[in-house]
Amino acid sequence: MIIKAKPIPIFVIRLGIAPLLWFFRRRFNKMILNDIEIKPGHSYILMCNHFGFFDGFFAYYLCFKFINKKQKLKGIYTMSVKKQMEKNWWLKYSGSFSVEPGKRSVDESLDFAASILNEPGNLLIYYPQGNLESAYIRHIEFKDGIYEIATRTRGNCQLVWSSVLLEYFESTKQSVYFNLLDCGTNHDFDFEQLKDKVNEHHLQSIKKNIRFTNEPGI
Repeated sequence: MIIKAKPIPIFVIRLGIAPLLWFFRRRFNKMILNDIEIKPGHSYILMCNHFGFFDGFFAYYLCFKFINKKQKLKGIYTMSVKKQMEKNWWLKYSGSFSVEPGKRSVDESLDFAASILNEPGNLLIYYPQGNLESAYIRHIEFKDGIYEIATRTRGNCQLVWSSVLLEYFESTKQSVYFNLLDCGTNHDFDFEQLKDKVNEHHLQSIKKNIRFTNEPGI
């Protein structure tokens, strides 16, 4: 049996995010993102590369500083390993619901994710790699979870990818680059095309951040 999310109201989360935004302004030099279309009347899957401690904070930054400004969000959800949720009871109130890889309850978790996304205005933060890897790897391996969630969702759901990269360059503080990609909707979903599009986009994002050096293979 899964642990289901019982998220607090979005306006409370918005209040709680204010200290995070203040921290980001002090911690990082710049936070730069490119504009993409956010489809109205949809739910959203925000997929991000999974590389470090700040991943969840960066995702929430995108939710409130970008997506929510274009289309008001009703709820923000994440999928967390059940052992972590059992250790941290408060996670379900932040929108987390449990998954146990390799167990029969995985189907229940996937169905719950799809039921969330059937309602417009809900957003699921999702890390398709499933494991922490360097932000600068040249190929992102997708687990099957995103395929299962997208194909089980019956409402209108937009998929968005963000390649997050960090650089210092001339500053003593890092700058954060959010390289966004509109990946279409669950109705035109093609898993192989998604993987190809994201990997090409990720390579081009790295190339754009490198600046001056021509690196073979990118």
